[in-house]
Amino acid sequence: MNLGTRDFGHSVTAILATVALLATAPASLAQEADAPPPTVVVKAAEKREVPRTSEFIGRIQAVERVDIQVRVTGTLLKPQFKEGDTVEPGQLLYEIEPAPFQAEVNSNEAQLASATAAATNADINNKRAQELLVTRTGSQANADTRKAEFEQAAAQVEIAKAALDVSRITLGYTRISAPIHGRVGRTAITEGNIVSPASGPLTTIVKDDTVWALFAPSQREVLEYKKADYANPPVVRLKLADGSMYSGEGSIDYMDNIVDPSTDSQILRATFQNPDRVLTDGQTIRVVIEQPADAPVLVVPQVALAADQTGTFVLTVDGESKVATKYGSGSV
Repeated sequence: MNLGTRDFGHSVTAILATVALLATAPASLAQEADAPPPTVVVKAAEKREVPRTSEFIGRIQAVERVDIQVRVTGTLLKPQFKEGDTVEPGQLLYEIEPAPFQAEVNSNEAQLASATAAATNADINNKRAQELLVTRTGSQANADTRKAEFEQAAAQVEIAKAALDVSRITLGYTRISAPIHGRVGRTAITEGNIVSPASGPLTTIVKDDTVWALFAPSQREVLEYKKADYANPPVVRLKLADGSMYSGEGSIDYMDNIVDPSTDSQILRATFQNPDRVLTDGQTIRVVIEQPADAPVLVVPQVALAADQTGTFVLTVDGESKVATKYGSGSV
């Protein structure tokens, strides 16, 4: 619906627009005999396709958002980024004092070396016992004992390897890197503090060069969208807090699979490109849906409208220059 026009039926030939006429009702149009006639501008009405618009309260959501948290307890070192910068996947953000974790790795490496040496010795003893058993110079009991000792030593090697792997993984957690491309926020915890998994997010990375606008129309409005011609899908626009329109247009690409029973509404999502980052994650926005017109309608300029107790009207003039009042079927 174009707010600058109204539909007043197909019988309108022309409309009269004048300051004097727009300020008064039809009953006041009779002029005193000695008064000069008013100046009147006549403009032809025209048919035009007027899109149907609906407006909803929505919220901007980033396509990707990651809270950066620690996995080990330790002393936080100096952050390796500038707040607000764009970071790339794998870029180092934080480091936790690695010395205690490196010491654990060193200890497990030594234990693995010891277990490996013990397993090598047990393997030699086992092979010797098996050879003596074949030549009948050794006992079955001794061969069984040596075999068991070797298997136990081999198991200790695997345990030491697992412990070393865990310590190396834990050491790796002391270096915290960006998992996605995006804009990094402020640091919640500063250098020198002891941090742990219970400390909460250190910062947040938001990928906001593309964003979603989420809004929840009623079931009646959702049904209208579903019944629309998908060859000409609705155009989605955004109205900013200052009343201006966002430059880009979006398209609906997702409809939730459930309806909120408390409001009888259903979440729809429209995707927008956001190269200048005008739209911010969490921002409240007004979502304007423009659906193509069903057919051309007869429209008149906004300035030609007047109203009385009966409703909205315009003054028309026919081919014989006779003026008449026409009440409209359109709504404000």
